[in-house]
This record gives sequence, C-alpha cells and structure tokens, in this order.
Amino acid sequence: MTSFSPRVFSGVQPTGNLHLGNYLGAISRFVPLQDQMPTIYCVVDLHAITAKHDPATLSRTTREVTAAYLAAGIDPKKAIIFNQSQVKEHAELAWIFNCIARMGWLSRMTQFKEKAGKNRENASVGLFAYPTLMAADILVYRATHVPVGDDQKQHMELTRDIAQKFNNDFAERIAELGLGVPNPTPSPELPDELFFPLTEPMIAGPATRIMSLRDGTKKMSKSDPSDLSRINLRDTADDIAKKIRKAKTDPEPLPGETDGLEDRAEAANLVGIYAALSGGTRETVLSEYGGQPFSVFKPALADLAVAKLAPIADEMNRLLADPASIDAVLSDGAERAGAIAEPVLRDTRRIMGFLEGR
Repeated sequence: MTSFSPRVFSGVQPTGNLHLGNYLGAISRFVPLQDQMPTIYCVVDLHAITAKHDPATLSRTTREVTAAYLAAGIDPKKAIIFNQSQVKEHAELAWIFNCIARMGWLSRMTQFKEKAGKNRENASVGLFAYPTLMAADILVYRATHVPVGDDQKQHMELTRDIAQKFNNDFAERIAELGLGVPNPTPSPELPDELFFPLTEPMIAGPATRIMSLRDGTKKMSKSDPSDLSRINLRDTADDIAKKIRKAKTDPEPLPGETDGLEDRAEAANLVGIYAALSGGTRETVLSEYGGQPFSVFKPALADLAVAKLAPIADEMNRLLADPASIDAVLSDGAERAGAIAEPVLRDTRRIMGFLEGR
C-alpha cells in the first residue's frame, strides 16, 4: 500500500423522527459522494443506547434511517449500508481507543456537557465515551473523509488526535510489522509511516446546520415539544406547507445581500433551507427574492420543499411496509463492511501485542 485509499464513512443515529436537518445536514450530502469514491454509510445504533432507550423503538428507527438512505438515492450496490451493531469490530476498536484517548480530551467535549446537563453524575459511561466509539467507526475502515455537520467538528478533531497518538505511540511496532502507510503530509509531529489516516472532515454547503422553524437560534431537533419546529421526513405535503407557512419570521422584507441576514436568525434559516433544497447559494436566493415579503417567499419555499421531500416520504413509507427487504440490505452491507473492518482490527491487535486466539 503506497497511500490510504480514499474512502468516505458517515452515519446517522436512529433516534426517531428524522427531520429536514438530518436530510440537509447529512443524508442528502451522502448521495453524490457514492459516485466519487467508495462510501460506507452506517446506522449507528450502538450510539443510540448511550441514553435510556426502548428496544422495539430502536429496531423500528434503525429501519427508518435505512429507508431514508435508500429513499434519498443512496444505492446499496454502490455504497455499503449497514447498522453498526452487526459489525463487532466497531466495539472492539472503541475499547482500544478508550485506552488511547485521555480523560482531559473527553472532558472538553461540548456535546457531552450539553447532553448530560446538570445530571452529569448520572450520565452513562457510554455517553462520555461516545467520541471514542465515533473514532472507531471511522478508523476501523481507515476512512479518509467524513461528511459531518459543524456541530461534529470537535469530535472529528478528537478522531484525528486519537489516530495521531496511536501512530506515534506504536510507530516502532507499526514499522517492525510492516503495517505502515507513508505519511502523505510529513511533519515533526508524526512518524514517516502511519497505520491510521488523519481523517478529513467534509463540512460544506449553505445549510449544514438547520435551525428550528419556531426559534432560529436553536438547532432543529426531534426533542423539541413543538412539532411545528421541524419538518419530519415522513410529513405529508400538507404538513410541510403548513409548517413553513407558520414558521417564525420578522416583519421586514428579505434583504438583497447576505450581510442583511445578520441578526435575523429566522430569515437566515429559511433562506439557507431554500438554498440547500434548490442546490443554490444564499446569494442566488436573495438575488431572486431580495426585497420580497415573506408572504411571497414562504409559498415559494413550501412548493420547493414539497417537491423535494414528498417523494422521499412516499418512498420511505413504501420501503417500511416491507421490513424484510430493509433487513436484507443491512445484512448484506454488514457482511461487506465486516470484510473491510476485520483485517484492520486484526492488524490493530497485532500492533497492540495481543496473542492470536480463536
């Protein structure tokens, strides 16, 4: 091996109520990548049990995320689609990374602080160690690129830190076993040969972070008590139109330039959604609708959202009516994913000095 082969990995947690933020921030971005390089898309069900969960709901939502992948246009013949718990190498590498990562690194993770809140002492160890499992998800495939939202940047930095520490700590062993790959970007901080790549995050697009339709300062979330705050991927055309019609705005018309969106969180959110759904930019949206009132812009946004999302909802419903076909996709994907992960984990075990067993 002369260099790390390009490979994309990413995943979505099956926690129910997939919404527009999941689609624009993640799933829609997965589709074009499958034609650019090898892609692995995971339903990260091990991450879903870091908080109390209902087993029957987890099974249902795992299939729902899979259906969303397929309905959005991910082709299981091109990309690998599977659920994390079917490939045991994720969990084993996560334990090794738990012993590589430092407590101080994990303590600085803002997502843990947000999710644990004031009840930190009662948070699960899994929630605290969530980022090391995320690192294992990525590095067990030696993935070189990960499309993520900007809220995951910190976790991606930790993944790179773990890879860097592993490469440094075991540099001599990696060289001795002949398992290294030439470092594509030589530096004093890293040895000349690496076992794990320093994965690059792919953070792009006009709407990588979709905000609530009721409060433009808060991220769109399934846990928001108001269903009007989000567009669910299985909403009907009428639901989509109603939610956009009722979306919070301000009394001013849309500005002609993006600078005019500053301090106008709701306006910026709706313009960003339109840009992402249309494949344009905020600038192109404002060149068309700048100076127009929301009474003109909202119907146009509703028509666009319905045109883009209603077919996905219809296809998801069709797929979910046949759970056996979804399970077959996941089983096939797990076999293909395991064929990549198993030799990486086997070599990792050799580097660590574990004796070969059964």
